Amino acid sequence: MADHISKTLDSLEKNIRKRRLPEKSPTAETAELAQLSPWPEPVRGMPNSVLRGALFLAIQGKNRRYVDHQLLASQGDIQIRFTGMQLDQSDLDVWEQALHLARQNPLGTQCEFTAHAFLKGLGRSHGKAQREWLKKAFARLTGAVVEITHDNRTYFGSLVEGGVRDELTGRYAISLNPKLSKLYRAGWTAIDWEQRQQLQRKPLALWLHGFLASHAQPYPLKVASLMAWSGSRTKEVWTFKQNLKAALDELKGVGAINGYEFSTNLVTIERTPSSAQTRHLKRVSTIKP
Repeated sequence: MADHISKTLDSLEKNIRKRRLPEKSPTAETAELAQLSPWPEPVRGMPNSVLRGALFLAIQGKNRRYVDHQLLASQGDIQIRFTGMQLDQSDLDVWEQALHLARQNPLGTQCEFTAHAFLKGLGRSHGKAQREWLKKAFARLTGAVVEITHDNRTYFGSLVEGGVRDELTGRYAISLNPKLSKLYRAGWTAIDWEQRQQLQRKPLALWLHGFLASHAQPYPLKVASLMAWSGSRTKEVWTFKQNLKAALDELKGVGAINGYEFSTNLVTIERTPSSAQTRHLKRVSTIKP
């Protein structure tokens, strides 16, 4: 499966430039035609800026609260501000799946699906409770306002623009902001969907899965930094460290990482980079200081 995904992504990378729109002034016409890279079915494409901070928290949904223009913890030069009801990893599942379906057509056009098919794609049942959960997830994603700055460009707006739902058939027609494509141009990651589904109901493992996938090369990370970036509600670093060990064992169990090693309050995580990440590392290594 991993080899197939890697080969497919290699072919995708070669064709992205052919499909990418030429750089023009940001007119309404070009905005309407923005389209995501057509990643293959076994993965979900996510902007790196979304995966490297506390936008989609590693918490249980019952612990979410409303915040107003809050600056969230994030890695490096990424800055995220958030207004709305806090989002968790199950909300990220919904957003990933919505973007996955929307990638086939230009952003801004309607993306149509049934609640039954959407929930099935998430690996969930399609009973009344799950349909109600999906309604609430879309309401949170529509009501959330984010400001994400990466590479000196800021996207501000909602994560889902809005849509229409037929209460009799359960059919949705939603739209996503075309300007979301700007986040992908700053860098994006192909998330192994099968692995992610195996980690359901394990918030910290799910957050780490996306965070680690967005990095080409492992390096020592501060436990306290991971605690902040994941939005963990754990109050003590030593307690979070125990939770982190358990989450890393979960990742190792599904094949997302090869291993990890702690040194006091640092952790180095071993994983095999994707073929695209391997090429990136080779390019970086050839640059003379």
